[in-house]
Amino acid sequence: MPELPEVEALVQDLRSRLVDRAITRIDLAAFSALKTFDPPLHSLHGTLVEDVTRHGKFLDINASGIHLVMHLARAGWVRWRDEVPALPAKPNSKNPLAARIVIDDPDTDTQAGLDVTEAGTKKSLAIYVVRDPQDVEGIARLGPDPLADEFTIEALAEILASEGRKQIKGVLRHQGTIAGIGNAYSDEILHAARMSPYKPANGLDDAELETLYAAIRGTLGDAVERSRGLAASQLKGEKKTNLAVHGRTGEKCPVCGDVVREVSFADSSLQYCPTCQTDGKPLADRRMSRLLK
Repeated sequence: MPELPEVEALVQDLRSRLVDRAITRIDLAAFSALKTFDPPLHSLHGTLVEDVTRHGKFLDINASGIHLVMHLARAGWVRWRDEVPALPAKPNSKNPLAARIVIDDPDTDTQAGLDVTEAGTKKSLAIYVVRDPQDVEGIARLGPDPLADEFTIEALAEILASEGRKQIKGVLRHQGTIAGIGNAYSDEILHAARMSPYKPANGLDDAELETLYAAIRGTLGDAVERSRGLAASQLKGEKKTNLAVHGRTGEKCPVCGDVVREVSFADSSLQYCPTCQTDGKPLADRRMSRLLK
């Protein structure tokens, strides 16, 4: 799933490709992906891209004051194409293409474009056409951006205090609490902070608060810097290469050499290092416990 660093890198890449270029048309190949009807999708045809920005994990293309907002969800992605087919994309349940944004290029005889795709059978990718990004409910409910100047250690302290005894892993992932952090980077942040994912949010002392704050800013900031200048096609590989524990169950922790362990849930899992994060104690995996009964 694309998280804050990948979406930020996509913004930088697409901004350099799209700003001051016209949108010729948008082909919708997955009708269920479009979540709005006013303004209509065709209102973007002939508009000029003014900027590309980000709201948490939402991608925002501002074209002549109309915003094309996308949430790539678990399996969505965007792919730049130097040349797209002349004929409009057609709906096809076997094709991962959800939408195609065709860009006018007056300097060539071909048309470039952006393919928005979603792999797998569980379709969660969402596309919105709005006059104001705040009209998208998910954006209106976002918490503070963890890389913004306003996200101070005092702001983090207030957030954690207000969340009570909720597990820190869930607090970091909740978009209405802190925007942009998902399953992967919450694992990475907690590993960098040497903190159990089950630790209560309001259970941190001053030193732990400082450590967690530094881990949030450092982990996300470093990922953004590593991704800077990379094309969209390179971002997934860059992310996977630099993860310390997430997605590395059974491998050695790069810090201490212990085996990375996993806790499974209904639709996700978390990874952690027992030595670095839980004083060497494995966390209870209720799903596995039920299977072993």
